Amino acid sequence: MKPRPGKPKPLMLPPFRASSVIFDLDGTLVDTAPDLTAALNHVLLAAGGTPLAPHEVRHMVGQGARALIERGIAANGDRLADADHEAMLAAFLRYYATHIADYGRPFDGAAAVLQRLAAAGLQLGICTNKPQALALALLDAIGLRHHFAAIVGADAAPEKKPHPAHLTAVLSALGRDGPAVMVGDSPTDVAAARACGMPVILVDYGYSRVPAAALGADAVISRLDALEALLCPMAARKGEGA
Repeated sequence: MKPRPGKPKPLMLPPFRASSVIFDLDGTLVDTAPDLTAALNHVLLAAGGTPLAPHEVRHMVGQGARALIERGIAANGDRLADADHEAMLAAFLRYYATHIADYGRPFDGAAAVLQRLAAAGLQLGICTNKPQALALALLDAIGLRHHFAAIVGADAAPEKKPHPAHLTAVLSALGRDGPAVMVGDSPTDVAAARACGMPVILVDYGYSRVPAAALGADAVISRLDALEALLCPMAARKGEGA
């Protein structure tokens, strides 16, 4: 049956040659939207605005706290036309730091998949537009930090995603030669990977407003454990000259 007009074509799922895997954090490994929604609504209400529903905030996540605040202000329209963006950002970061994992949790199977990927010989890194301190605090709170050889937040790199310097900083911190693959959930992740000439796999349960299958990734998955079929065969064959 021919696909209907406008429907994205199915993407191929080849095994990718990789020695390192670099993950996005929010919307890819961890469902942070509930805590980000609470922090955003905290500052919107304090500024005289109207709180936003979780489903609205999910699609605002991905380019850092400043962008999230600005999108929350824009969604309030004239009510916050004169809002002090810098003061709201500072208040947001203070609140979020003390409520960083009240509700957010790793997506299903995240810890087990990370453990198995590392056991297969892959080195793991994080490339996130979260500030470094918040990224580390979140990973500590949910028990995932020990899986990663390199974690680089937005303020720990020369530029943040989608700039390729962010991914390059993670690769440098990993200190391993060889091909790498990006795993994310958004157009930002695709753009950063493309700018580095790196394959990119997207999860389809993340925070992108545009469906993952329409973003031009090399593969789209619905569960993190699908990564093993795409990456582990190549890792297992490294010693055989594959």
